[in-house]
Amino acid sequence: MQNIRKGLRGESVVLMGKNTMMKRSVRIHAEKTGNEGFLSLIPLLVGNVGLIFTKGDLKEIKEEVAKYKVGAPARVGLVAPVDVIVPPGSTGLDPSQTSFFQINRGTVEIVTPVELIKKGDKVGSSEAALLSKLGIRPFSYGLVVVSVYDNGSVFSPEVLDLTEDDLVEKFYSGASMVTTLSLAISYPTIAAASHMFVNGYKNVLGVAVETEYTYSQAEQVKEYLKDPSKFAVGTAGVAETRATFQGIVESKEEDNKKDDEPESDEEEALFNLFDD
Repeated sequence: MQNIRKGLRGESVVLMGKNTMMKRSVRIHAEKTGNEGFLSLIPLLVGNVGLIFTKGDLKEIKEEVAKYKVGAPARVGLVAPVDVIVPPGSTGLDPSQTSFFQINRGTVEIVTPVELIKKGDKVGSSEAALLSKLGIRPFSYGLVVVSVYDNGSVFSPEVLDLTEDDLVEKFYSGASMVTTLSLAISYPTIAAASHMFVNGYKNVLGVAVETEYTYSQAEQVKEYLKDPSKFAVGTAGVAETRATFQGIVESKEEDNKKDDEPESDEEEALFNLFDD
């Protein structure tokens, strides 16, 4: 607690006290200031909790609080907050500890990771004794941010972990749902407007194709439906285009070679001189 107070000093204050007294203080403050938003804190003052008042960045405060943890042993009857896994390696215990280990070539050694306690299970006497002998303190004590209050609103601290990319992804997901719903019930919205225009044009084009009615944009579609071969690019045309392009490239290369060749014996001798 002292380390947390020291780490937050200058921009935050940690207050701990009796829940009844904190609730009374909150009510009195709400009455004096007329700000009833503080009353939303009262249902949260249950159990072993405290308050952190700050004007700083909430995410930074949460990260600062999470830095300070104190190792705690596994006590009998305690509900495990995390999975407890004993890592492989030498235990440093003498071979007389046969009630917990099997002896291999006169030494006590764990060769594979052992899942000793699962999250949510109660710690038994044998597990607590084993972890104590190995000197393992699997649990930790520290402050955990359980709720965040800001301008009359209370929300989960997980909100502080959201990044701009997460917000953009959620916005896209919401816009997609609005678009889908708008198209399904034919209710125009900004998100669905472009899709509605396209769908409407498809309907108009379908009517023009099936009837004698036509317009300039539908002429090409009708021509394609009458004779698709007009719009097909044959292999002969492709081969001819490729041959023409290859001829241009070869002609260009020949011109470059001619430019590089000396025009006379004197010029060739001059080139050789520079090469020397």
